[in-house]
Amino acid sequence: MKPEAFHPLARSLHWLMAVLILAMLFIGVSMVADLSTRHPMLVELHKATGLALLVLVLLRIGVRLTRPHPPLPDDLPTVQRFAAGASHLLLYALMLAMPLLGWAMLSAGGYPRPLQLPAIAPHDLQLYAVLRQAHGWAGYLLFATVLLHLGAALMHALVRRDGVLRSMWPGPLRRGE
Repeated sequence: MKPEAFHPLARSLHWLMAVLILAMLFIGVSMVADLSTRHPMLVELHKATGLALLVLVLLRIGVRLTRPHPPLPDDLPTVQRFAAGASHLLLYALMLAMPLLGWAMLSAGGYPRPLQLPAIAPHDLQLYAVLRQAHGWAGYLLFATVLLHLGAALMHALVRRDGVLRSMWPGPLRRGE
C-alpha cells in the first residue's frame, strides 16, 4: 500500500533544500553583481552552501529511491503525469549538476575549494570559462524549474485541492487531509 505522505526525512530534506536553493540563487546573483568588499564573503557562502546542497541532494536521492512515496491522483491527466515526472527528474538533475559544475569550475580555474576538496577537473582556463557559463545557465534553468514546480504545487493546493502539496507539507498529517 502506498503512503499518503512522503517520509518525514524526505519532507525535511525537501523544505531545507528549498530554502537553501532559493538562498543560493539570490547569493549567486548578488555575488556576480556585487564586486564590493562583500564579494569574497558572498563567494565563500556560495561555495559552502553549494557543498551542503550536494550532500543533501545525494541523501535526498537515496531517500527517494529507498522509501515509498504517495502516488499522484488517479484523475491526473496523462500529460500532467508526464510533466510531473519530467520536471522532477530535471529538478534532481539540476540539484546534482549545479554544485558539481561549481566544483569543476573552481577546479578548472585553480580556485580554492571548500574543505580543501580535491580538484575534479584539470586546471584549464578555457574549460573554466565553459564551466562558468554552464553553471550560470544551469542556475537560470534551475530558477525557471523551481518556479514551474511552485506553480504546479499551488495549482494542486488551490485549484485541484487533491492533497499533493499536503503530502510534502512539513509536520504530521491530520485525518481527512
